[in-house]
Amino acid sequence: MQLPPKVTERAFERLAEIGAAAQGQALRVAVEGGGCSGFQYEIKLDAPADEDLVLEGKGEKVVVDEVSLPFLENAVIDFTEELIGARFTIENPNATSSCGCGTSFSM
Repeated sequence: MQLPPKVTERAFERLAEIGAAAQGQALRVAVEGGGCSGFQYEIKLDAPADEDLVLEGKGEKVVVDEVSLPFLENAVIDFTEELIGARFTIENPNATSSCGCGTSFSM
């Protein structure tokens, strides 16, 4: 049985701060071919689609399309603030290696 990704409270809080739901938007997390390690994450605000997996918290939504779901099994979607900036991050136990940029990985 496939385990869906998890979203941290911090990630939902950040979505609430930017008012994503109020604008009819959700955080879309997708996996695409490319990047320096073979796959890369695409993270953006987008309208949910009917076939998306919808993860909800604090009145906000994170959506994952059916194609990306197997690549994100049991992953953790978080929000971090560091000296270099603030961003949504993905801790993916399925990735065998990743790039320094944090958006590219291989399986």
